[in-house]
Amino acid sequence: MRAGALAALAGALLLLPPAVAHAHLANTGLGPVCDGVSHLFLSFDDLLTVVAMALLGGLNGKVAARRVLFVLPAAWLAGGIAGYLAGLAILPAGTTSLSLLALGILVAADRRLTPDLVTALAVAAGLLHGWLNGAGIATAGREATALAGIVGSAFVLVALLAAPASRLRVPWTRIALRVAGSWIAAVGLLLLGWALSGRL
Repeated sequence: MRAGALAALAGALLLLPPAVAHAHLANTGLGPVCDGVSHLFLSFDDLLTVVAMALLGGLNGKVAARRVLFVLPAAWLAGGIAGYLAGLAILPAGTTSLSLLALGILVAADRRLTPDLVTALAVAAGLLHGWLNGAGIATAGREATALAGIVGSAFVLVALLAAPASRLRVPWTRIALRVAGSWIAAVGLLLLGWALSGRL
């Protein structure tokens, strides 16, 4: 029953018209790369996606953590370049909220996933968020080198979070990460609600 409701919700979101892309690049005055760095840390949907992927990779062992470290930024860059060249966000508003919701639930559940599945999730998250970032940068008429700041910051953040998470053995520490995952899922649900209310 729940799976059918989630599938219906996802299908309804896909029928919505494309969203207008906004990169929300702050002008730091230090150049487009630094603008990209600030973007990642000022955009909840992007920042929490990186955090959730890092925690998910770490909770699933060192192999998964290493893969997320390299695959997520690479997919983000590829998606960003494609989105920049296309100059159009082809996905509806709320799509990033769904990724936050799904990743947060996976972290909160703390189910053992294979490294291949974690890698596939990292590729999907990177391509989705990268595409929207690239399209937003192009729409705003900003330089594509801002993607380097976003991707570099994502790499550093994953390195800082995934490595310690992969070494956790004490049960309460894993519970703390699961709680963080539930908060990420809650933020995703809140952002999804805002996106849907804007369409009504």
